[in-house]
Amino acid sequence: MPKTPESIAISKFKATCLAVLERVRRTGRPILVTRFGQPIAEVVPPPRPARTTRWLGSMQNRARIVGDIITPAADESNWDALRS
Repeated sequence: MPKTPESIAISKFKATCLAVLERVRRTGRPILVTRFGQPIAEVVPPPRPARTTRWLGSMQNRARIVGDIITPAADESNWDALRS
C-alpha cells in the first residue's frame, strides 16, 4: 500500500522552496503542493542515474583521430632497437 505524500500549502512552499527541494532530494519522498486544500503539483525526486557496470567501451565516441596513425612518428633509421 503506497504511502500518501506529505502535503504543503503553496504559500509555505513558496517561502521555503529551496529547503523543500533539498528535503525531497535527500529523503527521496515526494511532497504534494496544495492550494486551498486542492493538490496543484507534486515535487518528486529525479530518477537515479543509470550506473554502467562495464568499463570496457566507456570512452566510446569520446575521442577523435587526427592525422595518420599508421606511419611511425619518427624515421626508422633513428630507432635504437633496429641497430645491431
